[in-house]
Amino acid sequence: MRLSRYFLPVLKENPAEAQIVSHRYMLRAGMIKQQAAGIYSWLPMGFKVLKRIEEIVHQEQIRAGHIPMLMPTLQPADLWRESGRYDDYGEEMLRITDRHKRDMLYGPTNEEMITDIFRAHVGSYKDLPMTLYHVQWKFRDEIRPRFGVMRGREFYMKDGYNFDLTKEDALHAYNRHLVSYLRTYERMGLQAIPMRADSGPIGGDDTHEFLVLASTGESEVFYDSEITDLKFGDRDIDYDDHAACRAVLEEFTSRYARTDETHDEAVFNQIPEARRRVARGIEVGQIFYFGTKYSEPMGATVVNDKGERVPVHMGSHGIGVSRLVGAIIEASHDDKGIIWPEGVTPFHCGIVNLKQGDAATDGACAEIYAALVKAGLEPLYDDRDERAGAKFATMDLIGLPWRITVGPRGLAAGKVELTSRRTGDSEEMTPEAAVARIKAIYEGI
Repeated sequence: MRLSRYFLPVLKENPAEAQIVSHRYMLRAGMIKQQAAGIYSWLPMGFKVLKRIEEIVHQEQIRAGHIPMLMPTLQPADLWRESGRYDDYGEEMLRITDRHKRDMLYGPTNEEMITDIFRAHVGSYKDLPMTLYHVQWKFRDEIRPRFGVMRGREFYMKDGYNFDLTKEDALHAYNRHLVSYLRTYERMGLQAIPMRADSGPIGGDDTHEFLVLASTGESEVFYDSEITDLKFGDRDIDYDDHAACRAVLEEFTSRYARTDETHDEAVFNQIPEARRRVARGIEVGQIFYFGTKYSEPMGATVVNDKGERVPVHMGSHGIGVSRLVGAIIEASHDDKGIIWPEGVTPFHCGIVNLKQGDAATDGACAEIYAALVKAGLEPLYDDRDERAGAKFATMDLIGLPWRITVGPRGLAAGKVELTSRRTGDSEEMTPEAAVARIKAIYEGI
C-alpha cells in the first residue's frame, strides 16, 4: 500500500466526543467513523485490524476442534419464547416486526438459534461432542453507548456453543475454551485474566470473564498479583486430554481473581496484603456452562447408549472481536499514538521516504517495498510529498510496530534506519539487512 493512494483520514486534533484513549486514537487514526450512537463504520485501517483479530480467533478455534459456521443477524422471536428469554432479556434487545407482522429481533446472542439448528440435525450421542461457532455482528441497545467500540450498540463477536452428552464432557469443553482463549489473547499481545464472574442473562452457574487490566475498564476487579506472572506461552496442549485442559484451568483460576459482581471480601483478605490488588478491567470474552437450560425447554435431545432420549449439556463462549481493537489500544499506547503488537498490526512495517522525488530514495523505497511484499508481508509506504515531521507523526499515531526510514544522507553511506515503535530505538543498517530483520520478526507470528 502506498499512503498517497490509501484512504487514511487522520485527524490532528482530539475529537471532543472521545472520552478514552482508544476512542480518541481510533478516530484520529482514521479507523472508524460514527454513524449513530454506538454504531460505527470501520474504515480501511480499522477494518484491517478487525480482520487480523478475527483471523487469530478462527485459527485458535479450529486448533481446538471447533467448527465454524454463520448464523443470521435477525432471529425469529418464537425461538426466544421457547427458551423463556424473550420477555426476560429486557430493553437491550432490539425487537422488530416485519411486513407480515411477525415478531423478529436483532440478535444479541445466539443460544436459541444454535439450539434450534442442533435439534433439527443431531439425534445420537455418537455425534457428540460438538462445538459450533461463528463470528457475527450483534446488537444490544445500550442505554448510554460510550467509549467508542468499547461499549457500542452494534459489535462484532465470536460466539461458540458446545453440545455434550454429560456434565463432565461439557465441563471439559469449558476447560478447552479457557485454554484456547489464553492462546488467543497472548497471540494478540494481551494478558487477559480469567476472573470468576456473574452469568447475567445467559444463565448458568459456571462462568469466567477474561479481563485486560486498564484504568478505563468498566469493571472493578480484585485479584492476587501472582496471577499476572502467569503466561501460557507456546506450550502444546492436546485439546482432547481432559486432565491437561483441567490442569491449565486450575493453574490460571486457583488464585483469587474476581469482578466486583462476585467479589468476596472475606476470601480476598486471606491473601497476603502485599499481593492484594484492586484495579479496573476491560472484559474481552466470557465462557459459560449452563447445562440443560436451553436444551430442555427447546427439546434438544439425543439418544444415549442405553436407548434413552436425554437433553444435551451446553455451554457458550464469546470473544468481543470489535471490542478487542479498543482493548489492545488501551493496553498499548503512548502520548504519540497507538503501539500495535506484531500479531494484530494493520501493516507489518512503515516505509518513510524523506525526500520524495529524489531518484535514489524513491528507488530504494520501491526496492524495500517490493522485497517485503515478496516475503508475504504488508508494508505501508509513505510516499506523500510531505515534510518529514508530518510523516513521522502519522506513523507514530497509527502505531505500526516497525519503521524503515530512507533518506539521501543515509543512502550515501548505504544505510537506512530501522526504528521500533515500542521502544523508540533506532539502528542503521543496509536496506537488505532491514528487510531481513523485519522478515525474521514476523516468522512464526
